[in-house]
Amino acid sequence: MSIEFNEKGKYFTDIVSKVAVPAIIQTITHRIEGSIHVRLDGRVKDELDRPEMFLAVTNAKIIAGDGKTVLYETDFMTVARSQVVWVIPSDDTAYAGDKS
Repeated sequence: MSIEFNEKGKYFTDIVSKVAVPAIIQTITHRIEGSIHVRLDGRVKDELDRPEMFLAVTNAKIIAGDGKTVLYETDFMTVARSQVVWVIPSDDTAYAGDKS
C-alpha cells in the first residue's frame, strides 16, 4: 500500500473505502441474498455499472427457484455481472411489501 501526502497534509492511498449494502440479487437461475459493497459516496447503480466482470457478494445465501430453499451459504462469492437480472437493496421498503 502506498500513501502520498500533498502540500496541505491531505493523504491519498490505494485503499477504496466501501460500505456493505444488504441486497437481493436475481441471476438467470438463482436468487442471492447478501451484501454488495458500494463506494462511500456511491449508489448501488454506480457499483453495478462498473466495468469489472464480477460483483463481490459477502454473507451470501444462494436461494433455489422456489424462493425458500437455501442451497448454499458462504462468507464470500463473486457473481458474473452478465448473469445478473436485477438487484434490490433489501432495506428498500418496496421489497418489504409495505404498501401503506
